[in-house]
Amino acid sequence: MQAIVEQFRERILAATAARAPLRLRGGGSKDWYGGQLAGEVLDTRAHAGIVDYEPTELVITARCGTPLAEIEAALAAQRQMLAFEPPHFGPGATIGGVLACALSGPRRPHAGAVRDFVLGATLMDGQGEVLNFGGQVMKNVAGYDVSRLLAGSLGTLGLILQMSLKVLPLAPRETSVRFELDEIAALKKLNEWAGQPLPISASCWHDGALSLRLSGADAAVAAALRKLGGAEMHGAAPFWASLREQSHPFFADGASLWRLSLPPAASAIILKGEHLIEWGGAQRWLKADAGQAPAIRRSVAAAGGHASLFRGGDKSVGVFHPLAPAVAALHQRLKTAFDPAGIFNPGRMY
Repeated sequence: MQAIVEQFRERILAATAARAPLRLRGGGSKDWYGGQLAGEVLDTRAHAGIVDYEPTELVITARCGTPLAEIEAALAAQRQMLAFEPPHFGPGATIGGVLACALSGPRRPHAGAVRDFVLGATLMDGQGEVLNFGGQVMKNVAGYDVSRLLAGSLGTLGLILQMSLKVLPLAPRETSVRFELDEIAALKKLNEWAGQPLPISASCWHDGALSLRLSGADAAVAAALRKLGGAEMHGAAPFWASLREQSHPFFADGASLWRLSLPPAASAIILKGEHLIEWGGAQRWLKADAGQAPAIRRSVAAAGGHASLFRGGDKSVGVFHPLAPAVAALHQRLKTAFDPAGIFNPGRMY
């Protein structure tokens, strides 16, 4: 693998010298995410393999090009999981892309986001230097924040060579229930339940129906079922997988898709278009024309949140919510520190 790392270094040094953009890419399953693609592809898939996995320590370390499916198969064999349920969005998904995009599935508000599970990472910067941050245990905090900083950076800070992630055991029991509720009533119930010790691991409201997934010890799930009521959803695993992978019919028509991040207690946002609500009200999907971008962002900002053009539409309106000047300046300083020539995935974020 050292020979592959050296090839990466040669490509990066040559690109830096020529100030020629590089597009860091694994399986390409999330090429559509973020701003316009630019630069010559630097394919990371040759740098693959699980470096270390100790089930009793709940930690897995893998190289960037390792297929996500391979990671999940190794964990499933030990009845463990990546608790943030990263979506694949295609058969080629790699663990490097999981960290770079930092997209999480239905369990995210109850278990944590990608960044919450990053213990350490190895990065090659724009000068070909290999930098190590963090470690393989939660107590090792040296550089820990830098490791987490890479989550969602979309490859703009450097080439993530390797990472260590915390994993969790699978729940002994999992079941789902559904309620017939309108949007306002569903949001009220979700916020009411959020303040109670219930083993909720996922939620979704769409088209007048609120679905809940319960995960935990048998006694805890049974008690929650008695308390909540609702109609049991038999064979619900494909439903939650369809939300994770966005194969649910809501996502199927190719319309411009907005991701609205809001405080869970925020009331229904009155915007033209079809809605789907996840994460206890914190993540709301809106199918609407990109021409509505100013109105969408004003409404969401007024409610204390932010809006991103997740899929489709005219990316010239800006994919991600505009940054405050101070935050934008911080982004620029970080980019300059790790990638002074600006070669890594230019324009992918801002």
